[in-house]
Amino acid sequence: MDIHEYQAKELLSKFGVPVPRGGLAYSPEQAVYRAHEIGGPKWVVKAQIHSGARGKAGGIKVCSNEHEIEQAAQGLLGKKLVTIQTGPAGKLVSRLYIEEATDIDKEIYLSFVMDRAAERIVVVSSAAGGMDIEEISHSQPDTIIKVVVDPAVGMQGFQAREVAFGLGVDPDIVGKMERVILGCYRAFRDLDANMLEINPLVITKQKGVIALDAKMSFDENALFRRPQIAELRDKSQEDARETYANDRGLSYVGLDGDIGCIVNGAGLAMATLDMIKLAGGEPANFLDIGGGASPERVTKSFKAVLRDKNVKAILVNVFAGINRCDWVAKGVVDAIKELEIKVPIVVRLAGTNVEEGRKIIDQSGLTMISAETLADAAQKAVSAAKNAA
Repeated sequence: MDIHEYQAKELLSKFGVPVPRGGLAYSPEQAVYRAHEIGGPKWVVKAQIHSGARGKAGGIKVCSNEHEIEQAAQGLLGKKLVTIQTGPAGKLVSRLYIEEATDIDKEIYLSFVMDRAAERIVVVSSAAGGMDIEEISHSQPDTIIKVVVDPAVGMQGFQAREVAFGLGVDPDIVGKMERVILGCYRAFRDLDANMLEINPLVITKQKGVIALDAKMSFDENALFRRPQIAELRDKSQEDARETYANDRGLSYVGLDGDIGCIVNGAGLAMATLDMIKLAGGEPANFLDIGGGASPERVTKSFKAVLRDKNVKAILVNVFAGINRCDWVAKGVVDAIKELEIKVPIVVRLAGTNVEEGRKIIDQSGLTMISAETLADAAQKAVSAAKNAA
């Protein structure tokens, strides 16, 4: 789960990480009022969406007076901001963060990520922070500093100082850098984060260290014990298809194709996507209905898949172990009748109670395409989607 920049900064400040003063605004008038509250000669108007690279996309404006703030707010609110991370659809800007301007002397990149292969938290940093960090990571990989944290003891002060020295900061700032890095680590660890990125972490001309931007993602499986984090979720920034499915307990990931997939088991679902691609088609989604899918759950899966208007055919692929083919077959029949599904449906059943399941499909009187193998099912789904186009 992602959160907004202003939310991440509020969390980090509780762990001792310095952030600029700022306030939230939902209208141009409120943006001007926030600037008055903050005070100072300059302000930064920031679009709040779940994406990086906002600066390059025009989502961050430096303003020197009320008129500039109002114009910037009017230009951003209600706009779909398209960045290299949002894709062509972009994300809607419904709120702004008004922040005091900072006298920047040096920009640094700092992030904490979960390395699942190593089962460790890894600190990644670079002295070349800012908007061009992606290009720098490719062109100058030797400038990237990495420190692996042992979970048994946590991040130590000497490791934070090692990062600071590697970044080449002045000796009198090393102590401040150490406190910021350790504060970020504690926030990452204590809040069950998957990723924490500060780009840029700036050293000011007054020799301060401030998190000028902040991005955080959290482990959704741990939200049950982090209600204060779960409350920060902004569904308007998520894929509407994924939100609908996830709220109903379905493992769903939206894709760009036209063949909807309803499969039991993550591994089989991935294999199904691969077979569709191999057959010359494009899957519209990953959907795992789970091991004990009831007819009601199958119907919910159909509803989730059909929310994608690009779907031209649906492939149901079930290999029943804990599951039962007759349950799935009943769910398919009920869904077609209830939802009056018009797109072609390809059904491949195997495993527990497969004969009963096939009998339910055959005796339903509904038009469905049966398949014996996964390869056969994929070919028939691709063909059905092309004929329906």
